[in-house]
Amino acid sequence: MNTTMPDRDEIARQMAELSLLRGTFTLRSGRTSSYYLDKYLFSTRPEVLGPIAQLLAEAIWRVEKETGETADRLAGAELGGIPLVTAASLVTGKSCVFIRNQKKDYGTAKQLEGKLEAGDRVIVIEDVATTAGQTIEACRTLESLGANVLAAIVVIDRQEGAAENMAKAGYRMERLFTKADLGIDE
Repeated sequence: MNTTMPDRDEIARQMAELSLLRGTFTLRSGRTSSYYLDKYLFSTRPEVLGPIAQLLAEAIWRVEKETGETADRLAGAELGGIPLVTAASLVTGKSCVFIRNQKKDYGTAKQLEGKLEAGDRVIVIEDVATTAGQTIEACRTLESLGANVLAAIVVIDRQEGAAENMAKAGYRMERLFTKADLGIDE
């Protein structure tokens, strides 16, 4: 593993440069926003995804140290969390699972892909959080399958209530960057 930590300011600059779109956008939460962070425009770029994976690994190890519990698995929600959790899995050596938005109605008809055992301690990796609705749903899905959610780590917190909503739902949330870190103001 590369022990040199990436330059956070440079990563924030790159993410903003690559993914910040201006206009009128409807977010997953239903809110309207004058900007949109198209996470696929940075999560598909290895020169940005690699350093983000290192920062995620640091955050995972920090959560483990602070909680005194080691994560058995990482989890990412469809679709934006999949490249992020895969990259974090490669850096940490921890297996990961993918959470579908809905159970599929064919094949195995599962909502979760990968191996999850009852009692597994899991850290959820999320791309962008506004109100944390999808993150809370992912945490609840994991718990319904017998997992113990240690925390959720979001790459970008839009600072629109995600942290407060996660706390109200009983989950710990960590973030790598905020919209302010990316130099975004409305």
